[in-house]
This record gives sequence, structure tokens and C-alpha cells, in this order.
Amino acid sequence: MLLASNSFTAALKAHEKQIGLWISLASNFSAEVVAPAGYDWALIDMEHSPNDYFSVLGQLQAFAASETTAIVRVEWNDAVAVKRLLDLGSPGLLFPMIQSVEEARQAVSATRYPPHGIRGVSGATRATKFGRVSDYTARIEAETAVLLQLETRAAVEQAEAIADVSGVSGVFFGPADIAADIGKLGKPMDPDVWALIKPAAQKLIAKGMPVGTLVLDPVFAAELLNEGFTFVACGTDASILARGADALLAQVRGAKK
Repeated sequence: MLLASNSFTAALKAHEKQIGLWISLASNFSAEVVAPAGYDWALIDMEHSPNDYFSVLGQLQAFAASETTAIVRVEWNDAVAVKRLLDLGSPGLLFPMIQSVEEARQAVSATRYPPHGIRGVSGATRATKFGRVSDYTARIEAETAVLLQLETRAAVEQAEAIADVSGVSGVFFGPADIAADIGKLGKPMDPDVWALIKPAAQKLIAKGMPVGTLVLDPVFAAELLNEGFTFVACGTDASILARGADALLAQVRGAKK
């Protein structure tokens, strides 16, 4: 049995626009609800959700039956966590709060087997279909999406150097934390936030590096894709549920006599 190609990684390399959805409800059942919707990618979040390895596993299994590629945001730039998620079969990882070239190198190294990195070797894992994938070690580095998240002004200012680290598949800008870092806490759509992000993103785009982000405004998400962003998440499962619940209640309250 041979390793299946990663459609999301291939799309990034080809600069094909990828629309995503943030997954934070920590439920394989809710993941199964959104999986058939047709998003190109989904982000299973471990940083700001109650997810653990078993809940991530269940969600990976839910998305595996769909055309959506599920990426996992690891809790931290930690080689042990990375090893466990890759062994679970995550097609890619998003590393939060990357602050330097050295941290970028550490992230990439955690996804690579020796001599290119420090990932530990285990044969009978979900990633290898329990030992059945014969070319896993030869091909997994090329198939795994390694995404680095920049979340401060200092990190954004180093975006080009971070993107130059070998093995980086894409650079993700985190507007909420960037907003907090520049004194705009709670205002991820503030013009000052995007005045910082957009020039840095355009420099990376000009160099051929895929860039992405998460915004909750679908019109702005489309605008970013039209401006050259490659992978943009346009909402979260939690926000969809919350807004839908609020809108439904308001509609009924407004109609009742």
C-alpha cells in the first residue's frame, strides 16, 4: 500500500485558492456535520479548545470520509505533541506563535525524521495504516503541510526570514493576536492590523510563499483570496452555531404577537 497524496499540500504548492473552516467544538459528531459541506480544508484547534488526542482522532476520522483536508493546530511548538499528532495521521500542522527563524526551524524539524529532523519513528500507527504503507518514511515529509502562525508585530516583521526556512509550506497571519500585540485587543478587523499584515503578506506572495489567515467576514475572506492569499478560513463551527442560534431566536421573537 502506498501513501495517499495530500490534496491540501498539493494545492498550496500550485497556489490554488483554499477555503477553510475553523473547528473548535471538540466533537467528532459536530465535525461529521460540517465535513460534507465541501470546504477545501478545516483546522482542528488544540490551542484554544478542549481538544485532546482522542477527540482530535475522532475528528480526523470524520473528515477522512470527506473531500476536506483536516489540519491540526498543535497546542505549542513541542516536538512530542507534533510526533503524536503526525502518528495519528494529521495531514498537516499549524504551529502557533512562531516568533523567530529558530522557532520555525524547530517546528519543521519536529515533522522530519533523522537526519533531517528529530521526529521519533514508530511503525504501527494510524498514519501508516498500522504498518501497511510501504513508502511512508520516504514520502511523508513532502506530503505534510507545515504552517507557521505569526501573531505579533515582531514576528510579522520577520515574516520573510521565517518563510525562507526550508520545509515551510505556508505562513498564517493571526489577526486577533496581532491586534492585541499592537494595542487593539478585540479588534482583529481594525485597519491598523491589516495595514501591518497585508504588506508582509504581499512580500511573501511575491516570493511564492502561500499565505493564509482566519477572518469571520466572508466578504473580506473573498477579498483576501482575490488579493493573493492562498488559504483562508472564513468562519468557525462555534461562531456558526452561536450566530445561527441567536438569529433563529431573534426571528421567532420578532414574529410572535
